[in-house]
Order: sequence, then structure tokens, then C-alpha cells
Amino acid sequence: MKASIRDWARAAGVRAIKTAAQTAVALIGTGVVGIMDVDWVSVASAAALAAIVSLITSIAGLPELDVPKTVTVTVPTAAQANGAVTQPEDTITKGES
Repeated sequence: MKASIRDWARAAGVRAIKTAAQTAVALIGTGVVGIMDVDWVSVASAAALAAIVSLITSIAGLPELDVPKTVTVTVPTAAQANGAVTQPEDTITKGES
């Protein structure tokens, strides 16, 4: 199943907002004593740039939208591998349940 543009936009937007918030926190927390000491224009500018870069990198793909593929592997038991037992193999399925 492929993700829709709406799903991508939502996931990319959430990621961009989180990136902007992390950037703002990092800039505010560097040697600031009071709220009036913060250079809010610089903080907003860097946070906006970080959000834009996040959106651009999201074009390459978002791991949270990757749909895992189900893979089935048949593994013979030790007795079956030795030819001692002719019962069906154990089956291990990895992926969505």
C-alpha cells in the first residue's frame, strides 16, 4: 500500500515542526539568562530554515510511511534437516500481524 500525498504532508509537517522546535530550544538555551536576552529574530529565522530543510529532506522519503513487507521463511527443524522426521516444517512469518 502506497502512502497518499495527504499522509506524506502530515508526516512531513510533523517532522518539520519538531525540527523547528528542537532548533529553537538549542538556540535559546545557549547562554541566555533572561527572556529579554533572547534574539528572537535569529531564533525564528534558524527554526524556519530548519523546518524548510526538513521538508526538503522529507522528499527523499519518510521512514514512518514505509509499509513493511511480509516475508515468510520456512525453517526445517533439526530432526527434519537430518532426515529423521517427515513432519511439516515450522514457519516463521516476519512483518505485519
